[in-house]
Amino acid sequence: MNPSDWRGRVRLFVQRLWQPTCACMTCMPGSWANFPSLAHWAVALHTGVATGILAVLLTFTPAAKLYANRYGNALIVGFLTMLGDAYSHTSHYGFVFAEPIVTGVTSGLLALTASWLFEDRGRRVRAAWAWMCGSLVR
Repeated sequence: MNPSDWRGRVRLFVQRLWQPTCACMTCMPGSWANFPSLAHWAVALHTGVATGILAVLLTFTPAAKLYANRYGNALIVGFLTMLGDAYSHTSHYGFVFAEPIVTGVTSGLLALTASWLFEDRGRRVRAAWAWMCGSLVR
């Protein structure tokens, strides 16, 4: 990534905001029951912002090359989410690092799924939508 490419860094921050936030919302105990809870969202967004900041800081290092590979990207996202989740709040599970690990794995899988679905400007999503609409018309 070019050091003056701030547009790419903002895009990266937004991507790294939604993936860890969704993973944190999913992995916290009682997440679906507490979905409308403002405190629950605050913790999840704190994890997402921490991960997004770490992801942008990583673009200034040679490790930024991992973002170009789908699996390297998922690995980095998962690891940074673990760090962000461990920083944001204490674990709600019995083992101290259990929740950050589960949240990091979930975030890495979300990143991997998103890279597969949205590559080539969402070709797979558009094809699925066309197939669904085409089968509904018949």
